[in-house]
Parts: sequence; structure tokens; C-alpha cells
Amino acid sequence: MEKIDFKKQLKPLYQASAEGPSQLNVPALNFLMADGEGDPNTSPSYAEAVEALFGVAYAVKFMIKKGPLAIDYAVMPLEGLWWADDPSVFAAGDKTRWKWTMMILQPPFVGRETIDDAIAEVAKKKKPPAISRLRLETLTEGRCAQILHVGPFSAEGPTIEKLHGFIDANGEKAGKHHEIYLSDIRRAEPAKWKTIIRQPMR
Repeated sequence: MEKIDFKKQLKPLYQASAEGPSQLNVPALNFLMADGEGDPNTSPSYAEAVEALFGVAYAVKFMIKKGPLAIDYAVMPLEGLWWADDPSVFAAGDKTRWKWTMMILQPPFVGRETIDDAIAEVAKKKKPPAISRLRLETLTEGRCAQILHVGPFSAEGPTIEKLHGFIDANGEKAGKHHEIYLSDIRRAEPAKWKTIIRQPMR
């Protein structure tokens, strides 16, 4: 059975330095996505979206592993796009008015049919409330800057400022604030959480 480590294959996209921002070009990638809004710390909608995403992502993994392709791969980390209709709300940290798209990268050999089959299977077995909100979509970010934040999400401010300062010196911000959650926050101490913060630019 073939084993693929997509974190290694896509190393520049899933590895960043905490010392300072770097530029990269992010190709078009397929993600399993769910949209919502509200404070991720208190919103049932957020928790339900994450539950449904991982449920389907693991169902897809096992379908591929047991199917004709017989490929084994690790489910990729949770990622999020964040924004607000009023940018000042986002800057001020009023999380109740934040909008988000939570997502998990899918391998290039996973098509819509496999996703639909996995959604149907998870809906039948577990009936997660957010299952109907899932979709497969291609995200193209292109030129970006990113940096690694180590610590709790509440302490991201200075890291984001450093990233934005780098972008302002080399171009301008474009697209949505993007976070990649490398740590299992249920097990790791908040001081050790690792999050890649990415921002498209032009």
C-alpha cells in the first residue's frame, strides 16, 4: 500500500518560521469547507462545523485506503479563513461578528463523488448537525506571506502585526486572513500551540 505524507510534499505551505514572515506562492488546492459566523469559542455552529469536517475527512481517508487506489495518508490539519464585513470589527476583536470558513485540505485524487459518498456515510452513521453545510471547493491564494505563531490564539496580535508590517513593506494585503492549526489544542498546552498565520498579498 502506498503511503503519502502531504505535509512533507507541501512542506513550504505547512512549515513557517516564528522569527519572521516569508513570502510564498500558494497553488490552487481543494478543500472540504464549512461556512459560519460568530465567536468560535462559544458558537455551537463552529463546533458543529469542525465535528462534521473531521468526520467526513476521516471517512474519505478510509474510503481511499480501502478502495482501488489503496493509498494511505494522514488527514490534514484544520484551517480557517477569517473576516468581517466591517474590517474594524475584526481588528477590534469583536468575535461575535466574525465570519469564517473552516476547512481541511483534500488530496488531489479525491473527487466530488468520493466526498459525496463520505458525506452520505457520515450523515447516516453519526448525523452531525452541520453535515449539510459541507462542500468541496478549490481555493487559489497565489502570492502570500506567512509566519508561525507559538502560543494561545488570544496572543496572536503582535505576530499578526509583524506579518502585516512585512506585507505593507512589500505590497498590500489581499484576500482573507488564513490560519493553519498545527497543534491538537485538546492535548497541547496553550503556550505550545503552533499556528501558521497566512495572508494573501499583491
